[in-house]
Amino acid sequence: MKRVARSVRAAAALAVAGLLTASLTACVQSGRTDQSRGGGEQVACPVAVDETFTGTVRLGYQEIPNGDLIVKDAGLLETCLPKATITWSKFASGATVIQAFGSNSLDLGLLGSAAAARALSAPLNIGMKAVWIHDVIGAAESLVVKDPAITSVAGLRGKKVAVPFASTSHYSLLAALTAAGVERDVTLVNMQPDAIAAAWRGGDIDAAFIWEPTLSELVKNGHVVTTAAETAKAGKPTYDLAGARTEFVTANPRFLEVWTAAQNWAVTLINTAPDSAATRIAAQLGVPVADIRKQLGEYGYLDAAAQAGPAYLGKQLGADLKASADFLLSQGEIQGLAAPEAYAGAVYAGAATKVSAK
Repeated sequence: MKRVARSVRAAAALAVAGLLTASLTACVQSGRTDQSRGGGEQVACPVAVDETFTGTVRLGYQEIPNGDLIVKDAGLLETCLPKATITWSKFASGATVIQAFGSNSLDLGLLGSAAAARALSAPLNIGMKAVWIHDVIGAAESLVVKDPAITSVAGLRGKKVAVPFASTSHYSLLAALTAAGVERDVTLVNMQPDAIAAAWRGGDIDAAFIWEPTLSELVKNGHVVTTAAETAKAGKPTYDLAGARTEFVTANPRFLEVWTAAQNWAVTLINTAPDSAATRIAAQLGVPVADIRKQLGEYGYLDAAAQAGPAYLGKQLGADLKASADFLLSQGEIQGLAAPEAYAGAVYAGAATKVSAK
């Protein structure tokens, strides 16, 4: 079993690496333009309205409960930048965001810290910067097992576990399997969230490490064995980040300042008026407000002042990205590391610093 599992896992890893590499020269179709779920109650711009910015910005979001969906629901960027053209496209995971960066079909998008570390490393070596931390991931990403007799990660030996490759869940799963000493005895299957839900219903997988809203669906007839909060305590923290192509960051500091102010407003809403925040997010996701209210407690949300400090964008995030890349290399998930300074240099704290000072 060990040899077979190792072969399947290696083949899957090579397949996803090939997909990502090939996408650098191909047009990406993974994101769909989605303006249909805007139109929530508009609010005043938290900074001075800027009518000088007239460019087009292509934003990528995921269906994860954080401030990005609140900004989208409120139409805040359209209010703050009335002469800009803002397009929103939905992505299924960080892997597809990486593809879009590589093919220059996206300017700024949400991806996990593990995906960011992968993008910065060989063979992709994508020029990008983390400009905001949407959330610190806790129990919102968890390992769910169907068999009630399996009560620990070690009990997954010989089992088939699904996870979206190049995601924070993938990173957390690898960390949990390694800590339990079964990383070579489990067959990993690369699936996007919708496919995981279908495979779970069909009995094709034994477990999955995944995020909301798929997580809640799996828990209906499964149970949580470990979470991203636990792997973070063991020294493997994960985040949902806003990443942007380096050339976009360099050319658009004013846009990023306005964008960051909008995100900071959304984080403040989550932390001070969670029911209002949950209502907006629920409208975007089409799920009950009570479900979102529960999920908000499974993440940590940082305002601009916290993010600009040394514990996050100011310094530590670069070290965390390097640590993520080190671990991915040890697992054979990337081909090589970038120079150490590449990870530190892939963090942009300028906009958060300016917003926090106002």
